[in-house]
Amino acid sequence: MTYQKLIFKIENSIARVTLNRPEKRNALDADLIGELKAAFREAGAKTEVRAIALNGAGKDFCAGMDLSLLQRTQQLDVMENIEDAKLLMDLFLLMRRTPQPIVAIVHGRALAGGCGLATACDLILAARSAQFA
Repeated sequence: MTYQKLIFKIENSIARVTLNRPEKRNALDADLIGELKAAFREAGAKTEVRAIALNGAGKDFCAGMDLSLLQRTQQLDVMENIEDAKLLMDLFLLMRRTPQPIVAIVHGRALAGGCGLATACDLILAARSAQFA
């Protein structure tokens, strides 16, 4: 798969998944969530992958949901918002079911959904600069 909003590579039995929207502080949108699911599925299917490292490009790990996505939810009804929330829930469930351990490498901010993304991992390595909220 070709990734637009993340970087995926395998080196020395480690799948490295990097959120690559530094201009948006790696905020999650539907496309990035879809790419994360694809990357975790791809890594999970490879027997040579022993672990998955998840990090963010730029100053922050992940600032949560993209503001444009959050603003869109104001126009949705309850059932549409439930379907929208399932995007993130499905990602977190997939992460928990991935056979290899996922390690969050957190620097800068991990806010809201970004904090949830980190805590959905099996292990968190936090830099001194890490802030969870």
